[in-house]
Amino acid sequence: MSTDKEHAIARKGRYIGLVIAVTMLAWLALTLFIGPAIGLPGRYALLFDFAALAGFIYAGVNIFQLWRMRQDSQR
Repeated sequence: MSTDKEHAIARKGRYIGLVIAVTMLAWLALTLFIGPAIGLPGRYALLFDFAALAGFIYAGVNIFQLWRMRQDSQR
């Protein structure tokens, strides 16, 4: 495997980890702390849940792409 591909795979893996961590932290902060602190009604929690779900789906698609990159590089 070439070093360029290894670096691309490592970079994509770090990016996916960052997306998952930021999505989780933002979701928890908005639904548990910030939303109630500023007096948002409970129905906005569902909006934050859907936004977090979109972030996790995006990360899942990128994980699949990373898996395909690793499969192609091993051949």
